[in-house]
Amino acid sequence: MTFKVLLLRPKRFGDDRGWFSEVYNEKVFSGYGITDRFVQDNHSLSVPIGTLRGLHFQTPPFAQSKLVRCIRGRIFDVAVDIRRGSPTFGRWTGAELSAENGHQLYVPVGFAHGFVTLEPSTEVTYKVSTPYSPENDRGILWSDPDIGIEWPLPEGIDPILSPKDGRQPVLREFDSPFNYDDTPLELVEV
Repeated sequence: MTFKVLLLRPKRFGDDRGWFSEVYNEKVFSGYGITDRFVQDNHSLSVPIGTLRGLHFQTPPFAQSKLVRCIRGRIFDVAVDIRRGSPTFGRWTGAELSAENGHQLYVPVGFAHGFVTLEPSTEVTYKVSTPYSPENDRGILWSDPDIGIEWPLPEGIDPILSPKDGRQPVLREFDSPFNYDDTPLELVEV
């Protein structure tokens, strides 16, 4: 299992009808170090631009790796290192995912995840390695100044949050159950 955040760029094979892309292949992904067994697929629709979802994660024994892609519209997708003892604890990385570019972000266990929509009626799908567990559902405040995520919101648009996401704790109030594994935060493109 990899503990790196990966930006995956599946190949598209196109002709005058459109294109075809293989977005998940267990054998190919294991070559990148992704050996998770994905057990659930999730799909969200965010109608307004500026819908911000996150920063979410689940605690053990229901900690989740995620494989995220945008199938309509465009998002800025973020992973934050929340592994105790990590030299990159509290740092973030992000990438634009869109229906047009077809990129995917792999977010391993030990990272909080969130995204903001950059176009109206954006749809996001993601695979997770454990089922949803309400008792293990946690988050960090999206605007935590110690993390300092540079959300690329369009001029004049404030983020649209769920009540839960608007009141998450900041990172310094969080006692992480995740331990550092000698892999610092780095966005690796494959």
